[in-house]
Amino acid sequence: MYNEKVMDAFKNPKNVGEIENADGVGLVGNESCGDIMQIFLKIENDIIIDAKFKTFGCAAAIATSSTATEMVKGMTVKEALELTNKKVVETLGGLPAQKIHCSVLAEEAIKKAIEDYQSKKA
Repeated sequence: MYNEKVMDAFKNPKNVGEIENADGVGLVGNESCGDIMQIFLKIENDIIIDAKFKTFGCAAAIATSSTATEMVKGMTVKEALELTNKKVVETLGGLPAQKIHCSVLAEEAIKKAIEDYQSKKA
């Protein structure tokens, strides 16, 4: 069902945990499957210097959380806002059609964390 990249990201996830005093936190969930994803961002001079996640969900939810947090590290806030679920899926080498919603959650959680950061900054 899952390719090797997805299984590796699931079995060896990067950035698991919480950032104390995070500059932005995004929490999203999918009621139909029960996945819950929370992304924490540390941002300095509009550059994401750290990203962590806490996810309750399936292998695809954990793999997309890990991959998305890896992808945004080092990006500017503007660049991270342009991250799409399609880019996350491409980086993972694909996901089964019924698991694409997990990559959408990852995109939404990143965007919510950035919105949180921007609202605190305003």
